[in-house]
Amino acid sequence: MARRGKKKGRPVSGWVVLDKPVGMGSTEAVSKIKWLFQAEKAGHAGTLDPLASGMLPIALGEATKTVPYVQDGAKVYRFIVAWGDERSTDDLEGPVTKSSELRPAEAEVRALLPKYTGVIMQTPPQFSAIKIAGERAYDLAREGGTVDIPAREIEIGRLDIVEHKPDQTIFEVECGKGTYVRSLARDMGRDLGCFGHISELRRVEVEPFTPEDFVTIAELEAARFGAQGEDKSDPEADPADAVEVPIDFGAIDGLLVDTSAALDCLPQIAISDDAATKIRLGNPVIIRGRDAPVEAEEACATSRGKLVAIGAIEQGMFKPKRVFAG
Repeated sequence: MARRGKKKGRPVSGWVVLDKPVGMGSTEAVSKIKWLFQAEKAGHAGTLDPLASGMLPIALGEATKTVPYVQDGAKVYRFIVAWGDERSTDDLEGPVTKSSELRPAEAEVRALLPKYTGVIMQTPPQFSAIKIAGERAYDLAREGGTVDIPAREIEIGRLDIVEHKPDQTIFEVECGKGTYVRSLARDMGRDLGCFGHISELRRVEVEPFTPEDFVTIAELEAARFGAQGEDKSDPEADPADAVEVPIDFGAIDGLLVDTSAALDCLPQIAISDDAATKIRLGNPVIIRGRDAPVEAEEACATSRGKLVAIGAIEQGMFKPKRVFAG
Protein backbone atom coordinates (compact mmCIF):
# COMPACT_ATOMS: atom_id res chain seq x y z
CA MET A 1 0.00 0.00 0.00
CA ALA A 2 1.38 3.44 -0.93
CA ARG A 3 2.18 5.69 2.00
CA ARG A 4 0.05 8.79 2.25
CA GLY A 5 2.23 11.92 2.15
CA LYS A 6 2.22 14.23 5.14
CA LYS A 7 0.52 17.57 4.81
CA LYS A 8 3.01 20.37 4.89
CA GLY A 9 0.80 23.21 6.06
CA ARG A 10 -0.76 26.10 4.16
CA PRO A 11 1.02 27.84 1.26
CA VAL A 12 0.52 31.23 2.92
CA SER A 13 3.04 33.97 2.10
CA GLY A 14 3.95 37.34 3.61
CA TRP A 15 5.81 38.98 6.46
CA VAL A 16 4.94 38.95 10.17
CA VAL A 17 6.68 41.94 11.75
CA LEU A 18 6.66 40.49 15.25
CA ASP A 19 7.15 42.52 18.41
CA LYS A 20 9.10 39.76 20.10
CA PRO A 21 8.80 39.69 23.90
CA VAL A 22 11.75 39.35 26.28
CA GLY A 23 12.47 35.70 27.10
CA MET A 24 11.48 34.25 23.73
CA GLY A 25 14.24 33.05 21.41
CA SER A 26 14.15 33.78 17.68
CA THR A 27 13.78 30.09 16.74
CA GLU A 28 10.95 29.70 19.26
CA ALA A 29 9.24 32.77 17.81
CA VAL A 30 9.43 31.37 14.27
CA SER A 31 7.93 28.05 15.46
CA LYS A 32 5.10 29.89 17.20
CA ILE A 33 4.27 31.99 14.14
CA LYS A 34 4.49 29.01 11.79
CA TRP A 35 2.08 27.13 14.04
CA LEU A 36 -0.38 30.03 14.34
CA PHE A 37 -0.57 30.40 10.57
CA GLN A 38 -0.21 26.64 9.92
CA ALA A 39 2.33 27.72 7.32
CA GLU A 40 4.38 25.26 5.33
CA LYS A 41 7.53 27.38 5.47
CA ALA A 42 8.89 30.11 7.77
CA GLY A 43 12.15 31.84 8.64
CA HIS A 44 13.40 35.03 10.31
CA ALA A 45 15.52 37.90 9.00
CA GLY A 46 18.09 38.45 11.75
CA THR A 47 18.41 36.83 15.18
CA LEU A 48 17.23 38.71 18.26
CA ASP A 49 18.59 37.48 21.62
CA PRO A 50 16.07 36.14 24.19
CA LEU A 51 16.92 39.05 26.54
CA ALA A 52 16.09 41.56 23.77
CA SER A 53 12.63 42.63 22.68
CA GLY A 54 11.26 44.24 19.55
CA MET A 55 11.22 43.78 15.81
CA LEU A 56 11.76 40.28 14.50
CA PRO A 57 10.62 40.08 10.87
CA ILE A 58 9.39 36.55 10.13
CA ALA A 59 8.88 35.43 6.53
CA LEU A 60 6.22 32.90 5.56
CA GLY A 61 6.10 30.92 2.32
CA GLU A 62 7.32 32.82 -0.74
CA ALA A 63 8.50 35.68 1.48
CA THR A 64 11.40 33.48 2.64
CA LYS A 65 12.96 34.16 -0.79
CA THR A 66 13.25 37.85 0.17
CA VAL A 67 14.93 37.32 3.57
CA PRO A 68 18.42 38.41 2.38
CA TYR A 69 17.11 41.86 1.42
CA VAL A 70 15.74 42.44 4.92
CA GLN A 71 18.85 41.03 6.60
CA ASP A 72 20.93 43.60 4.71
CA GLY A 73 18.68 46.51 5.75
CA ALA A 74 19.60 49.11 8.39
CA LYS A 75 18.44 48.44 11.94
CA VAL A 76 17.57 50.78 14.82
CA TYR A 77 18.02 49.75 18.46
CA ARG A 78 17.20 51.54 21.70
CA PHE A 79 19.31 50.23 24.56
CA ILE A 80 20.44 50.92 28.11
CA VAL A 81 24.08 50.62 29.16
CA ALA A 82 24.54 50.04 32.90
CA TRP A 83 27.88 51.51 33.99
CA GLY A 84 30.19 49.96 36.59
CA ASP A 85 30.27 46.29 35.61
CA GLU A 86 31.48 44.31 32.62
CA ARG A 87 29.92 40.87 32.22
CA SER A 88 31.04 37.73 30.38
CA THR A 89 28.10 37.94 27.98
CA ASP A 90 28.09 41.78 27.78
CA ASP A 91 24.49 41.72 29.00
CA LEU A 92 22.59 40.75 32.17
CA GLU A 93 22.84 37.01 31.54
CA GLY A 94 26.51 36.49 32.39
CA PRO A 95 28.46 36.96 35.65
CA VAL A 96 30.40 40.15 36.42
CA THR A 97 34.02 39.94 35.23
CA LYS A 98 35.23 43.51 35.90
CA SER A 99 33.97 46.32 38.16
CA SER A 100 34.64 49.99 38.80
CA GLU A 101 33.40 52.69 41.15
CA LEU A 102 33.77 55.29 38.40
CA ARG A 103 30.69 56.70 36.69
CA PRO A 104 30.85 58.81 33.52
CA ALA A 105 29.45 62.31 33.19
CA GLU A 106 27.12 62.89 30.24
CA ALA A 107 29.73 65.14 28.60
CA GLU A 108 32.26 62.28 28.72
CA VAL A 109 29.82 59.87 27.09
CA ARG A 110 28.84 62.41 24.45
CA ALA A 111 32.48 63.11 23.60
CA LEU A 112 32.94 59.39 22.88
CA LEU A 113 30.13 59.10 20.31
CA PRO A 114 32.09 60.20 17.20
CA LYS A 115 34.50 57.29 17.76
CA TYR A 116 31.58 54.89 17.35
CA THR A 117 29.95 56.53 14.33
CA GLY A 118 30.66 55.73 10.69
CA VAL A 119 32.65 52.74 9.45
CA ILE A 120 34.48 51.22 12.42
CA MET A 121 36.14 47.97 13.47
CA GLN A 122 34.26 45.92 16.07
CA THR A 123 35.07 42.67 17.88
CA PRO A 124 31.94 40.53 18.40
CA PRO A 125 31.11 39.32 21.94
CA GLN A 126 32.59 36.09 23.30
CA PHE A 127 29.03 34.79 23.54
CA SER A 128 27.94 35.20 19.92
CA ALA A 129 27.00 33.01 16.97
CA ILE A 130 30.23 33.80 15.13
CA LYS A 131 31.89 30.60 13.86
CA ILE A 132 35.51 29.96 14.91
CA ALA A 133 37.09 26.92 13.21
CA GLY A 134 33.60 25.57 12.54
CA GLU A 135 32.39 26.03 16.13
CA ARG A 136 29.99 28.69 17.44
CA ALA A 137 31.77 31.18 19.67
CA TYR A 138 29.13 30.82 22.40
CA ASP A 139 29.70 27.05 22.55
CA LEU A 140 33.45 27.57 22.98
CA ALA A 141 32.88 30.30 25.58
CA ARG A 142 30.54 28.05 27.60
CA GLU A 143 33.36 25.52 27.85
CA GLY A 144 35.31 28.12 29.79
CA GLY A 145 37.85 29.18 27.18
CA THR A 146 38.61 32.62 25.81
CA VAL A 147 37.73 32.84 22.15
CA ASP A 148 39.98 34.81 19.80
CA ILE A 149 37.43 36.54 17.57
CA PRO A 150 38.86 38.84 14.89
CA ALA A 151 37.51 42.38 14.63
CA ARG A 152 35.44 43.14 11.57
CA GLU A 153 34.18 46.22 9.76
CA ILE A 154 30.70 47.50 10.56
CA GLU A 155 28.84 50.72 9.85
CA ILE A 156 26.97 52.88 12.37
CA GLY A 157 24.84 55.60 10.82
CA ARG A 158 24.13 57.42 14.08
CA LEU A 159 24.52 56.93 17.82
CA ASP A 160 22.48 59.27 20.04
CA ILE A 161 22.04 59.74 23.77
CA VAL A 162 18.35 59.60 24.69
CA GLU A 163 18.81 60.05 28.45
CA HIS A 164 21.75 60.00 30.86
CA LYS A 165 21.77 59.11 34.55
CA PRO A 166 24.77 58.53 36.84
CA ASP A 167 24.52 54.73 36.66
CA GLN A 168 23.18 54.29 33.14
CA THR A 169 22.72 55.87 29.74
CA ILE A 170 19.93 55.24 27.24
CA PHE A 171 21.09 55.25 23.61
CA GLU A 172 19.55 54.88 20.19
CA VAL A 173 21.69 53.52 17.35
CA GLU A 174 21.10 53.07 13.64
CA CYS A 175 23.47 50.46 12.29
CA GLY A 176 24.19 48.07 9.45
CA LYS A 177 24.33 44.29 9.21
CA GLY A 178 26.67 42.50 11.63
CA THR A 179 26.70 45.15 14.38
CA TYR A 180 26.66 43.85 17.96
CA VAL A 181 25.09 46.35 20.36
CA ARG A 182 26.51 44.37 23.27
CA SER A 183 30.00 45.08 21.91
CA LEU A 184 29.20 48.81 21.82
CA ALA A 185 28.36 48.72 25.54
CA ARG A 186 31.52 46.76 26.36
CA ASP A 187 33.83 48.96 24.32
CA MET A 188 32.39 52.28 25.49
CA GLY A 189 32.67 51.13 29.10
CA ARG A 190 36.33 50.26 28.60
CA ASP A 191 37.04 53.59 26.89
CA LEU A 192 35.39 55.47 29.76
CA GLY A 193 37.29 53.41 32.34
CA CYS A 194 34.11 52.46 34.19
CA PHE A 195 33.07 49.28 32.31
CA GLY A 196 29.54 48.63 31.12
CA HIS A 197 27.02 46.10 29.86
CA ILE A 198 23.59 46.05 28.23
CA SER A 199 20.78 46.01 30.77
CA GLU A 200 17.95 46.46 28.25
CA LEU A 201 17.81 46.13 24.47
CA ARG A 202 14.95 46.72 22.05
CA ARG A 203 15.06 46.63 18.26
CA VAL A 204 12.62 49.26 16.99
CA GLU A 205 13.22 49.09 13.23
CA VAL A 206 14.51 46.73 10.56
CA GLU A 207 14.51 48.36 7.14
CA PRO A 208 12.12 48.51 5.28
CA PHE A 209 9.70 47.82 8.16
CA THR A 210 8.69 50.44 10.74
CA PRO A 211 7.03 50.32 14.18
CA GLU A 212 3.65 50.81 12.43
CA ASP A 213 4.06 47.26 11.09
CA PHE A 214 4.44 45.71 14.57
CA VAL A 215 2.13 42.90 15.62
CA THR A 216 2.20 41.04 18.95
CA ILE A 217 1.71 37.37 19.79
CA ALA A 218 -1.48 38.32 21.63
CA GLU A 219 -2.89 40.11 18.56
CA LEU A 220 -2.07 37.16 16.35
CA GLU A 221 -3.69 34.71 18.77
CA ALA A 222 -6.81 36.88 19.00
CA ALA A 223 -7.06 36.99 15.21
CA ARG A 224 -6.39 33.26 14.89
CA PHE A 225 -8.79 31.95 17.51
CA GLY A 226 -11.31 34.77 17.98
CA ALA A 227 -14.24 33.86 20.21
CA GLN A 228 -13.14 30.21 20.28
CA GLY A 229 -10.31 31.07 22.65
CA GLU A 230 -6.71 29.93 22.38
CA ASP A 231 -5.96 26.53 20.90
CA LYS A 232 -4.27 24.43 23.56
CA SER A 233 -2.41 22.11 21.21
CA ASP A 234 1.36 22.04 21.11
CA PRO A 235 2.83 25.16 19.38
CA GLU A 236 6.03 23.18 18.72
CA ALA A 237 4.16 20.51 16.78
CA ASP A 238 4.65 20.15 13.03
CA PRO A 239 1.67 21.68 11.18
CA ALA A 240 1.53 18.42 9.25
CA ASP A 241 0.43 16.67 12.44
CA ALA A 242 -2.33 19.15 13.26
CA VAL A 243 -5.88 17.85 13.62
CA GLU A 244 -7.90 18.86 10.56
CA VAL A 245 -10.50 21.37 11.78
CA PRO A 246 -12.29 23.91 9.53
CA ILE A 247 -10.61 27.22 10.31
CA ASP A 248 -11.08 30.71 8.90
CA PHE A 249 -7.62 32.21 8.54
CA GLY A 250 -8.91 35.46 7.07
CA ALA A 251 -8.37 37.56 10.19
CA ILE A 252 -4.82 36.43 10.93
CA ASP A 253 -3.81 36.52 7.25
CA GLY A 254 -4.98 40.13 7.24
CA LEU A 255 -2.13 40.97 9.65
CA LEU A 256 0.54 39.92 7.14
CA VAL A 257 2.70 42.49 5.36
CA ASP A 258 2.92 41.77 1.64
CA THR A 259 5.97 39.85 0.43
CA SER A 260 6.92 42.66 -1.96
CA ALA A 261 7.44 45.11 0.93
CA ALA A 262 10.87 43.57 1.49
CA LEU A 263 11.94 44.66 -1.99
CA ASP A 264 11.22 48.40 -1.78
CA CYS A 265 14.97 48.91 -2.21
CA LEU A 266 14.81 47.55 -5.80
CA PRO A 267 13.51 49.16 -8.99
CA GLN A 268 9.88 48.13 -9.56
CA ILE A 269 8.84 47.05 -13.06
CA ALA A 270 5.12 46.66 -13.88
CA ILE A 271 4.47 43.95 -16.47
CA SER A 272 1.46 42.49 -18.28
CA ASP A 273 -0.24 39.22 -17.40
CA ASP A 274 1.26 37.57 -20.51
CA ALA A 275 4.77 38.72 -19.54
CA ALA A 276 4.20 37.42 -15.99
CA THR A 277 3.31 33.99 -17.35
CA LYS A 278 6.49 33.89 -19.44
CA ILE A 279 8.66 35.03 -16.52
CA ARG A 280 7.20 32.40 -14.20
CA LEU A 281 8.29 29.81 -16.76
CA GLY A 282 11.82 31.20 -16.51
CA ASN A 283 11.78 33.15 -19.76
CA PRO A 284 13.10 36.70 -20.27
CA VAL A 285 10.76 39.43 -21.53
CA ILE A 286 11.20 42.82 -23.16
CA ILE A 287 10.55 45.69 -20.77
CA ARG A 288 8.27 48.26 -22.34
CA GLY A 289 7.50 51.81 -21.31
CA ARG A 290 9.26 55.15 -21.69
CA ASP A 291 10.49 55.19 -18.07
CA ALA A 292 11.61 51.55 -17.92
CA PRO A 293 15.33 51.14 -17.08
CA VAL A 294 17.57 49.65 -19.77
CA GLU A 295 20.04 48.19 -17.25
CA ALA A 296 19.76 47.13 -13.61
CA GLU A 297 21.65 44.47 -11.67
CA GLU A 298 18.51 43.70 -9.69
CA ALA A 299 14.87 44.68 -10.07
CA CYS A 300 11.53 43.16 -9.22
CA ALA A 301 8.71 42.61 -11.67
CA THR A 302 5.10 42.94 -10.56
CA SER A 303 1.78 42.24 -12.25
CA ARG A 304 -1.47 43.73 -10.94
CA GLY A 305 0.45 44.75 -7.82
CA LYS A 306 1.62 41.19 -7.11
CA LEU A 307 5.28 40.17 -7.02
CA VAL A 308 6.30 37.99 -9.97
CA ALA A 309 10.10 37.76 -9.89
CA ILE A 310 13.44 39.26 -8.97
CA GLY A 311 15.83 39.54 -11.86
CA ALA A 312 18.30 41.60 -13.87
CA ILE A 313 17.55 44.05 -16.64
CA GLU A 314 20.02 43.83 -19.51
CA GLN A 315 19.63 45.70 -22.79
CA GLY A 316 15.96 46.30 -22.09
CA MET A 317 15.19 42.66 -21.23
CA PHE A 318 14.06 41.45 -17.81
CA LYS A 319 15.81 38.17 -17.02
CA PRO A 320 14.31 36.35 -14.00
CA LYS A 321 16.58 34.98 -11.28
CA ARG A 322 14.04 34.14 -8.59
CA VAL A 323 10.38 33.53 -9.44
CA PHE A 324 7.42 33.80 -7.05
CA ALA A 325 4.22 31.78 -7.15
CA GLY A 326 1.17 33.60 -8.41
